[in-house]
Formats: sequence, structure tokens, C-alpha cells
Amino acid sequence: MQNKNLHEDALNYHQGERPGKIIVSTHKPMETSEDLSLAYSPGVAAPVREIDKDASKVNLYTAKGNLVAVISDGSAVLGLGNVGPLASKPVMEGKAALFKKFADIDVFDIEVDTQDVDEFVQTVKNIAPTFGGINLEDISAPRCFEIEQRLIEALDIPVFHDDQHGTAIIIAAGLLNALEIQGKDIGTAKLVCLGAGSAGIATLNLLCELGLNKDNVLLVDREGVISKNSKADDIKMQYAADTDKTTLAEAMQDADVFIGVAAANLVSKDMVKSMADNPIVFALSNPDPEISPADANSVRDDLIMATGRSDYPNQVNNVLGFPYIFRGALDANATAITTAMKIAAVNALRDLTKQAVPQSVLDAYDGESLSFGKDYIIPKPFDPRLIDTVPKAVADAANT
Repeated sequence: MQNKNLHEDALNYHQGERPGKIIVSTHKPMETSEDLSLAYSPGVAAPVREIDKDASKVNLYTAKGNLVAVISDGSAVLGLGNVGPLASKPVMEGKAALFKKFADIDVFDIEVDTQDVDEFVQTVKNIAPTFGGINLEDISAPRCFEIEQRLIEALDIPVFHDDQHGTAIIIAAGLLNALEIQGKDIGTAKLVCLGAGSAGIATLNLLCELGLNKDNVLLVDREGVISKNSKADDIKMQYAADTDKTTLAEAMQDADVFIGVAAANLVSKDMVKSMADNPIVFALSNPDPEISPADANSVRDDLIMATGRSDYPNQVNNVLGFPYIFRGALDANATAITTAMKIAAVNALRDLTKQAVPQSVLDAYDGESLSFGKDYIIPKPFDPRLIDTVPKAVADAANT
């Protein structure tokens, strides 16, 4: 499909006979006067009184326990930047549709017209009683770190910034499998991360929880390698290296792993050629990766390659994570999404990849042969086993 056709097809898809992608509906009868009296006045007073006496019954009588808010200020939308709240709405509706499709979770998308941290946090706190969970979306770094942490501390429902943790969980699952295939150990692997925003920092944080040695990390932003001599914020400086290397090209030399969460075409063939034997390249910028699989594979026949695109093997796709993580958290009535729950999701995804792939998945991908190996290190988004495995692992971790 050409870009021009994709643009037109996407506009037609979103407009159609009814604009947008989501609706609010009712699943209770609303056909008779008796139905109306039960749904609203006077019958609605009964659950009001019960919840007033015992707040824990709100999930019994309302949709709160299966309702998530997808909330954004539009400051960091996909690869489009700071487009603001209105222009972010198609993305938030899309997120809502994915929650419903993959985990049967209802969503209200909420676009907040402020990029002031205090105002944003207070807005979310004020509306939080409506929801069973909060999914923060497309909020720029470093503001996103403070916003999430403040809301986690203030609220008694799960708060999850998917651009941070959803990305980190999928990367971690794929990377641990790739390391296993390549005969490398996370404790000794040398890793370069290009991109020091929300996804990059969260990925490094989670990988360190899983055994990555911080001393083996080189974090690179648009200014170059973050070193002890850099003048960067505290969030980036936690990964400041004791090194004389200053450029991405220097950082890539003899690296075992490259993770790119930055922008297109920043990695050259020579950089990939300079990596260690059996390297792993996660070039995750969308729609165009830091280096194309064709270019990377043209200079190395021993690498494992992942991108964020569905038309290449090993797509790192957040839809493998957030619907199922929230499903597990809501099922467990969790008050937060903990590190243990994130690691449980990582391990569930890793283990699922190693199992025989159902025929329905093969059919969904044109009969493509899929088995654990260099071209299949993470499950496919339409794998029906995800809903049975990941939420249970997350819920079990929440209850331990």
C-alpha cells in the first residue's frame, strides 16, 4: 500500500458513516417503562444507597471495575510530537478500541487541555473515582515521569504510562529471548540505548531489574553518549557512563545489543558491522526504524533484528502488553501495577513464544511458519492465548 493510499484509506476509515472508532452503549434492557425505572429513577437509588454504605460495592453495581481512562495532553503523540489534545484524540480512541478488542476492557478517552504538571495531576486526581485504572498516554519526557509517580502515590487504582512500561515489557520479553538464542547473558551483555525519553529510560530500568548490569550500558541522546561529564537531567544521569566515548558510532563498537527508541535512519551499516559477534538490533522507531532490516542484514548474517513494524519479523508492539496487564490488574483488584507484575508479564510473553503456535495464528499471518528462533522472539498480536496467559500471570503476581 502506497503512503498516499494509506493516508486516504485512514481518513475514510475514521470518518465513515459514523466518525471516530468508539461508542458508548448499554448492555442492560432498555425497552419498557419498568426497564427505565430500574435503570434510572427511582430504581437507581438502590445501588446509590448500597455504595454510600459500603464504597467497595461500587464495582458490584457500576462499570468502574472494568473501566480504564486513557488520558493524554497530546504533548508526545506517536512520531508526530506536540500536537495538542484535539489532534491526539484519534490515537486515544484507537487505544480504547485496542483495550476493548484484546481484553474486553471499556475505556473513556480523555484529552486534557493543559501541559502544566500540577494542573494535569490535579485533573486526573479529580476524575479518578470514575475509573478502575488510569492509562497515561503520549505525554512528553521528563514530565511524564513526575506525572506518573505523583499519581501512583495519590491514587488507589493502577496508574500505568504505557509509553514507558508497556514498551519496556515487550522489549524485555523479546530481548531476553534474543539473548538466549544468541548465547548471551543479560548480566554481561554490553547494551547501547539510543533515545533517553520515556521508553528508553523505562526499558533500562526494567532490564536492570531483570539482571542487566548498569555498568554495561551506554545511553545516547541527541547530544551523544551520556557520560559522567554530561550536563543532563537527573533521570538521564542515572545511566551516565564512565567513558570517553561521545558518539553513537563509538558506542556501537563491540556492543552486543542495540535498542533504538529515537528516530529514523540514525544507525549506519558501519555501526552495525562494528558490533560484537551475534548482535541484537532492536530498531523501534516508527514508521521508519533507526536502520532498516535490509541494511542491517546486508552487513551481518548473525544478527537478530526487531522493529516496531508489522511487515517485518519480530514486531515490538505494545498491544502485546497493556490490554492484558490491565486485565490482570483489574481482575485482581490491584491498587497499583508493581515491578513484580511487570516481570510476570515479561516472563509470560517469553514462555508463550516458545510454545507451538496455533493454526489460527498462522492463518492470520498468511500461513507464515512461526517457531521460536531468530525471526520469532515474541508472540504475534492476534495470538488468542495471550488473554489466557498474561492476565493470569499479572493477577497472580498482584496477589503475592
